Amino acid sequence: MPRMLDVSEDVRAEIGDEEADRLLAGDNAPASYDCTSCRTPGDSEQERTSTVLFVGEETAVLAFAHATCIPSQVVRVPEEQLQGAVASFEAGEALTAAHPEQAVLGVTSGLVLVGGELHPALVVEPTAPVARPGGDGLTDEFLTLLTEQGFQPVADVNQKPAVLPGWSVLVAMGQLHSVLQPGPGGAGQAAWWQAHQPLQVTEGWRAAANKSHTVLVFAAPVGSIGQQPREDLLRDALEKAAANGRLVAAAMPLAGT
Repeated sequence: MPRMLDVSEDVRAEIGDEEADRLLAGDNAPASYDCTSCRTPGDSEQERTSTVLFVGEETAVLAFAHATCIPSQVVRVPEEQLQGAVASFEAGEALTAAHPEQAVLGVTSGLVLVGGELHPALVVEPTAPVARPGGDGLTDEFLTLLTEQGFQPVADVNQKPAVLPGWSVLVAMGQLHSVLQPGPGGAGQAAWWQAHQPLQVTEGWRAAANKSHTVLVFAAPVGSIGQQPREDLLRDALEKAAANGRLVAAAMPLAGT
């Protein structure tokens, strides 16, 4: 049965047209899978699915993810870490690459009730642990790195986070393009996160953003939030992450419309 697969040009170039066509026809792609981003089940016969190719020096492993989590792409990882990931994958666990440069930031949008008012929010969760450059690579320091940049730990989701100077969220024509941070040496802004393809936001989200001119950005380590199908479940996941000390946030001005 044909699969609802997204195969990027980069992935196709690595695996070849013949293999890519077999995947799309359903010959070599599983119907069900565990998303390599949010680690929840997916169904490539029923929902758009991204092919994610992890490439080491000698090994390459094809994994699958909800297209709403991350786009189809090639992720290059050190061979020894890919071998470890393969062992986990073969044991039935989701395949991720525990390497700071290779973690992909998954971003979802939703409306979050704060202080009795709905606010547009983005939830950022990497696909793998994020280590400090030059560190031992064993400790997930995603939250520590963000707090050093001005994000604040969240104890109560119902409290609006403080504005983070120099950061902003770029939305144009109803699509989310990027999260911008101060550029090096204070020169302008640089993309902290850039959408592979602009992400559509709902009319409600866009209306709330245009009203407040501010977007709340929440961030949590891999495995904390997941891909939640409803905003009430997203809120529950945020509150659970906050209660476990695994959530930071900042308010950012809206750039664009």
